[in-house]
Amino acid sequence: MTTASDPAYPAHWEADVVLRDGGTARIRPITTEDAERLVSFYELVSDESKYYRFFAPYPRLSAKDVHRFTHHDYVDRVGLAATVGGEFIATVRYDRINAQGRPAPAPADEAEVAFLVQDAHQGRGVASTLLEHIAAVARERGIRRFAAEVLPANSKMIKVFTDAGYQQKRSFEDGSVHLTLDLEPTAESLAVQRAREHRAEARSVQRLLAPGSVAVVGTGRAPGGVGRTVLRNLLDAGFTGRTYAVNKALGPEQRELDGVPAFPSVAAIGEPVDLAIVAVPAERVPEAVADCGEHGVQSLVVLAADYAESGPDGRERQRALVRQARSYGMRLIGPNAFGIINTAAGVRLNASLAPEPPAAGRIGLFTQSGAIGIALLSGLYRRGAGLSTFISSGNRADLSGNDFLQYWYEDPATDVVLLYLESIGNPRKFTRLARRTAAAKPVVVVKGARHSGTTPPGHAVPVTRVPDATVSALLRQAGVILVGTVTELVDAGLLLAGQPLPAGPRVAILGNSESLGLLTYDACLTEGLRPLRPLDLTTGATPADFRAALAAALADDACDAVVVTAIPWVGENGAMESGDGQVLADALREAAAAAPAKPVAVVHVEIGGLAEALSAAARTVNRGAPTSPPDPVPAGEGPAPLTYEERGPGQSLGTPVGGPPREARRIPAYPAAERAVRALAEAVRYARWRREAADPGKVGEYDDIDEPGAAALVDRLLGPAPDPRGTTLAAQDAEELLGRYGIPVRPTLPAPDPDRAVEAARRLGYPVALKTTAPHLRHRPDLGGVRLDLADEHQLARAYAELTATLGKPEELKPVVQAMVPRGVDTVVRASIDSAVGAVLSFGLAGAASELLGDTSHRLIPATDRDAAELLRSIRTAPLLFGWRGSAPVDTAALEELLLRVSRLVDDHPEVVAVGLEPVIVAQHGLSVLGASVRLAPAPPRTDLGPRRLPSY
Repeated sequence: MTTASDPAYPAHWEADVVLRDGGTARIRPITTEDAERLVSFYELVSDESKYYRFFAPYPRLSAKDVHRFTHHDYVDRVGLAATVGGEFIATVRYDRINAQGRPAPAPADEAEVAFLVQDAHQGRGVASTLLEHIAAVARERGIRRFAAEVLPANSKMIKVFTDAGYQQKRSFEDGSVHLTLDLEPTAESLAVQRAREHRAEARSVQRLLAPGSVAVVGTGRAPGGVGRTVLRNLLDAGFTGRTYAVNKALGPEQRELDGVPAFPSVAAIGEPVDLAIVAVPAERVPEAVADCGEHGVQSLVVLAADYAESGPDGRERQRALVRQARSYGMRLIGPNAFGIINTAAGVRLNASLAPEPPAAGRIGLFTQSGAIGIALLSGLYRRGAGLSTFISSGNRADLSGNDFLQYWYEDPATDVVLLYLESIGNPRKFTRLARRTAAAKPVVVVKGARHSGTTPPGHAVPVTRVPDATVSALLRQAGVILVGTVTELVDAGLLLAGQPLPAGPRVAILGNSESLGLLTYDACLTEGLRPLRPLDLTTGATPADFRAALAAALADDACDAVVVTAIPWVGENGAMESGDGQVLADALREAAAAAPAKPVAVVHVEIGGLAEALSAAARTVNRGAPTSPPDPVPAGEGPAPLTYEERGPGQSLGTPVGGPPREARRIPAYPAAERAVRALAEAVRYARWRREAADPGKVGEYDDIDEPGAAALVDRLLGPAPDPRGTTLAAQDAEELLGRYGIPVRPTLPAPDPDRAVEAARRLGYPVALKTTAPHLRHRPDLGGVRLDLADEHQLARAYAELTATLGKPEELKPVVQAMVPRGVDTVVRASIDSAVGAVLSFGLAGAASELLGDTSHRLIPATDRDAAELLRSIRTAPLLFGWRGSAPVDTAALEELLLRVSRLVDDHPEVVAVGLEPVIVAQHGLSVLGASVRLAPAPPRTDLGPRRLPSY
């Protein structure tokens, strides 16, 4: 039997999980060292729960019971425990049985399963989470079904089984309910798992952002310092809950700091504390975390630095910090964090180092950098934008952008999500959550450290071989608005938070400067918009002229958005006047409020107070209307965000019914035409994605695909003991596998000498092509390693002699012969599986130019017909496929079908970890695959299909 230190101990079954109420627990195998923990746990279980477990009164465990429940072989008999603070709160076990219900070894594929949850922790989703994990363990050990006997009165446990989403059978026998669960994951079980994950993670964030009480651990006795600053900011923001100061060095006579009750420890407070801001040096953090954990603190914000960003020793300190916090069931922001802010009227939390808290608004902001967080807060404040919530996560060792996407998705106080990310710990999950959130409200991301080639200091992320450009393309596919700079992040956020979606790309331009109008016109063309001819109001235009022109433009069915350009105008005496920005702002706002819902942006040059007046008006209106509920709203209990179709006229994105009225809209102002147009273009592209996302398309279905035959072939080629590093298939095997999916590859015959070349040409039929396959010449026609349209033996022999004379000996060149195919456009189709990102389908034109420019498009697998169409059209060289400069368009329908077939192959068979088709020549009618490579490997683990678990880097 094993202990935790035994090499046979299945350490990979250990997992930290988030429970339904947002707290955490650790799941691990039960070992022989757990006897005392098991006995202590059982003593805290009520008699009723014991009766439900054993079908009879069972007040205590015998020594034989304890031995049985702590000794497992981890194959036929397995026990898992959920722990908090190192103590058991629940257990689950299975015993493999045969058809008669008696204990049996493999190959028996059924097991009896039983749970026991401490009464104090029932209702937290512990049993549901344990079922996910014990089911994954059972599948790993070759068990296909669970059987369970449950008393009819034990409705909670029956619900755990019936709500899991697995296929099941249910019967009533001998006074008990007999349940049989098929453990193969289903679409329903995956949906259930993800819904529970969403609720739990959103709740953990809600507990963090809406605490009833906050303790600042490390509040200095004298003014100044980090802890004292956070305490002062909490008080200045008007936090609605209870606030405590904690300092280990406080004497018995010092009972207050800044008018707040002060204590030497969290334990001494004697009242529940929901959130602790830990502002002590790194070496004192473990003591502070233990004090918090032992007295029921739910969440931590750790401001201290000197963790993973400082090197290997700091990285180990960070891992220990996360393990310690999670062991007590606490979630963690940081370390090296800047803090958190919640402007909701019922909370008013500023637990950060921000000197100037933001106004209340509709933007949720997440940043992984404190310095960038300061800059963003300052920029948003200057431009009059308000925030619903702000989080600066520092090293994001625990809570990350994924958790906050879970929260913001249903947060009725947030219309727009802005994120500054330097790394993405789980790209596959982030993409999934971003797609769901973007369907309800805009998600704008700027990614730092894109080109450094290294992970930012302090960030622990899984290794991925996928280039940043590919990840960016996949994020855009998920509806993420990806911008290049922090300035663009703010610019886009301001427009999206204050204006409705544009219905299309047509842009009206009006203003009192012809030159500024032309600059705006050019910027629109650069961004792919369709600008109308600019309307020049002349420099003598008054605010009334602006109002009339804007009202007319908004009423025009030929435009979808308006850009107003304004410079100081000419007064009655002929002198240039900057004018009163408030007057012009009132005029523009009046026109926008009375017209159909179309976005308006303003470009201004040296007009005093205009930007401030445009933003101040919205702030004034919003102050009178609630920006959030008076009390914290748990995730999932507020009104759901509007879909694109449900959004009525006058409602900005994501605004719930009854949100800010049209007159409250903030008109964003920009100091440069390019910035305004770029933000508008992002809104246009996002609006188009929202419309198209309503119909994502269909995955390819083809009658000639032989999925079972391909599976058998893959198993045979991998063999009984496959190389975990994978293997590249021989050309013949690759062609056979591709053929099972209706992807024929043109035959290629070796030509090691001139005579064999001639023989190959006779078999294939003239005309033929002669080309080298040496690695340094492969797919490089620019180096002269290809001879085309060889019509007879004489031309073939001469071409062979030229190749070998110019480039090297035949054994170096490895020449081959292929039959000529109809001329067309040379393209490349690839698919690959990355453990962090998932399966990716890629497309581009063949040739050095496309490779140098990185002109390749990417989509996640499984791809739909819409994805395939977008793959072709999203590369910059796409015009070559559709008849550029008078050339004939090629058969894009055949190319899209090929992409869908490759997607199906990789999706159906995860052992196919890479496919490369190069070149694929697409003619006017049909296409030809001239070269193919396939790589097989044992199927990589699908972390998104397994049981829920928190990352542990």
